[in-house]
Amino acid sequence: MNETDSIDKPETKPRPWWQRIPLTLQIVIALILAIALGVALGAGNPSPANKSFIETLAIPSELVLKALRTLATPLILMAVLHTFMTTSIPGTAGRRLAVLLFTNTTVAIVIGLFVANVLRPGTWGNLAAPGGGETAPKSFDPWGLLRDAVPQAILQPLVDNNVIQLIVIALSFAIVLRAIKSEQIAQHKRGYQAIEDIIGILFDSIIRILHWVIALVPLAVFGIVGKTVAEKGFEPFKSLGAFVVAVVLGLALQACYYLTRVKFGSWVNPLNFLRGGTDAFLTAFSTDSSVATMPITFEVLQTKIGLRESSASLGALVGSNFNNDGTALYEAMSALFISQVIGQNLSIPQQFVVILTSIFASVGAAGIPEAGLVTMTLVFSSVGLPTQYIALLITVDWFLDRCRTVINVMGDMTVSALLDGKKPRSVDNA
Repeated sequence: MNETDSIDKPETKPRPWWQRIPLTLQIVIALILAIALGVALGAGNPSPANKSFIETLAIPSELVLKALRTLATPLILMAVLHTFMTTSIPGTAGRRLAVLLFTNTTVAIVIGLFVANVLRPGTWGNLAAPGGGETAPKSFDPWGLLRDAVPQAILQPLVDNNVIQLIVIALSFAIVLRAIKSEQIAQHKRGYQAIEDIIGILFDSIIRILHWVIALVPLAVFGIVGKTVAEKGFEPFKSLGAFVVAVVLGLALQACYYLTRVKFGSWVNPLNFLRGGTDAFLTAFSTDSSVATMPITFEVLQTKIGLRESSASLGALVGSNFNNDGTALYEAMSALFISQVIGQNLSIPQQFVVILTSIFASVGAAGIPEAGLVTMTLVFSSVGLPTQYIALLITVDWFLDRCRTVINVMGDMTVSALLDGKKPRSVDNA
């Protein structure tokens, strides 16, 4: 072996054993231990001597929530900028892609709100806020919303966690930077590369910090479930069970919408679409990542479903950066669920705000781990809902996140099928 080879290839240290345990398994173990602890501490009838200890159990979840709120705005800002700077979208096909993505996401949110309004899962049990105080409800003021869309200072949205102002700033800079990049590429200049590299480094840095926070989620789940079981018993989890059923039903209806679009908008048979996409769906559920599933999605669209490469790449590779229908549906349902739990029913105009913020907050969220939890803090804040309840949603999010990832991938595949048109590839080659 060459001397330089030994220098160029540093030895990689094996990760500690606890880091090799999948996050899902860690959360399941945390749930089991937390239930056992909660039962040991009284299961709804705790001893006054244990009150102080029970209260401290909520500290990890409070810290995780604070960290998520802190990271949410810079993460969404960098995600939007990074997506616009690095994604290549052709003209005519790009406009059609944008319409399909916007339509699918809007339909997903409307389905989520419809299911939540009909089933009203938040009224099926008694769910107490883990952290005490509640956020004051916000009345809907459309002119005020428009007036406040432009911040007084460019960094103000990062401080105030104002999602509307954040998206205005992010899209403004993203569109301008994208235009400058296109102009410089046409002039054979590379001045844009420096800012693109900086945005990429900042985005990767925030993602790395987010991974640290996500690593604490099992500890947060252990604490909040242990505290809830100790103080309230198992009664609060009836509402969470109803919420899980409602979300799964909403996601199933979104899947039916996709199959209907495929049936009437493309040449692909819906049954072949489901059979051909099985590998992608299973990968999405097992990895809990639409980005990790992307190569599988791209492959099955061409080899098992038979789409053209251009259609497969636009939907699976480009569209996946913007298409997060399952996440948007989940956020909308979460907002309505918590509003029902606390008796602060959202009006139709307020639900419209939820639609807007869910759409905007889901842009560029495909590569963000636990994206639903991160952006949910912004959606809740936009209509004055208490973010303390997100700590309880973490207990079921590990399962629902996998379900909505499957829907995200299915949405990417649907867009590809619709872009492929009503004539199969074999007709073009004939």
